[in-house]
Amino acid sequence: MLNIEHLTKTYGETRAVDDLSLRIRPGEIFGFIGHNGAGKSTTLKCAVGILKFDAGEITIDSDSIKAAPVRCKQKLAYIPDNPDLYDFMSGSKYLNFIADIFAIPADVRLERIHKYAAAFEMMSALSQPISAYSHGMKQKLAVISAWLHDPKLIVMDEPFVGLDPKASHLLKEMMRTHCDNGGAIFFSTHVLEVAEKLCDKVAIIKQGKLIKVGTMEEVKGDDSLEEVFLELEAE
Repeated sequence: MLNIEHLTKTYGETRAVDDLSLRIRPGEIFGFIGHNGAGKSTTLKCAVGILKFDAGEITIDSDSIKAAPVRCKQKLAYIPDNPDLYDFMSGSKYLNFIADIFAIPADVRLERIHKYAAAFEMMSALSQPISAYSHGMKQKLAVISAWLHDPKLIVMDEPFVGLDPKASHLLKEMMRTHCDNGGAIFFSTHVLEVAEKLCDKVAIIKQGKLIKVGTMEEVKGDDSLEEVFLELEAE
């Protein structure tokens, strides 16, 4: 599904991501953890085609994000850590705008918008301008928009920040269902307890370098993910 090979990204003299390789397969929820500034967001932005990178290759279903960016982006959805939505639009207009981009038929988009907006208790808010939304409401709208075109791959940067417990629980259920249906999810998080319970595989990055990757059992063994992460960070 998503194949990252020897990814390197620099900012001036700083190597934000250093020769990183990962593979996220269909059916997997893949967690990506590391301290602030470790290179998580840079990696995600390179994976979805927002940032150019200095070396390596990234493919989605064998399509190169460099050579075939449009085909790749048709297969994915991306939620940044701070969703940059169009505040002048209403929630409904924004979702229909996204549906137009992905050429979702009218009947399909209406069914999906109603399904997810109702689940997140956002139906009454869709007529309001996004400028009136709280951070949590914006996060919910971003999640709905990501699921709207039924992408194969969903990439998320700290998706649980700002969500209330009920919405967080719903998102976790949606993530599991998406992968059970053959999709894949690659997401960063600082909430290690969530990652430990939710993820099939996990990777730990430190100063741009991959220091641990594998199934949850392989990475944490008999310890908690938090204990393993803190131990690796201390080394």
